[in-house]
Amino acid sequence: MPKPQTYANHRRFDPLVHFALVPFFLASALALVAYLIKHPSLHNAWLVLAGFAVLLLTLTVRGYALRVQDRLIRLEERLRMERLLPEDLKARIPELTVRQCVGLRFASDGELADRVREALAEGLNDEGIKKRIQVWRPDTFRV
Repeated sequence: MPKPQTYANHRRFDPLVHFALVPFFLASALALVAYLIKHPSLHNAWLVLAGFAVLLLTLTVRGYALRVQDRLIRLEERLRMERLLPEDLKARIPELTVRQCVGLRFASDGELADRVREALAEGLNDEGIKKRIQVWRPDTFRV
């Protein structure tokens, strides 16, 4: 049985991206720079640019996935808040930032209203919200 998700262990790494693709393309780009220094030519300079372009492409694609995930979280959390929050807080849902919605997704239904009040009153970011959560609601579908 997997360990329950908490603030301490909720971060997730994508092994293919974090431990294979990015290190490989970074090492390749740096090796191409070293080769260019030893053997300067237009062709080798072009290879360096191509190497860094592939690295940037990898990072950009990862960023797109995270951005789409954040948009979905914002939508899911707004729907959840419409269902669970008292009327005074429902009117303030549009004031929440995307980062605040990302943090609030881990708050249990019972403490959501308290965390929303704190986030709005104190301008908490996602990390500040997550640190205050008492009953963790796991999110296992993250990218």
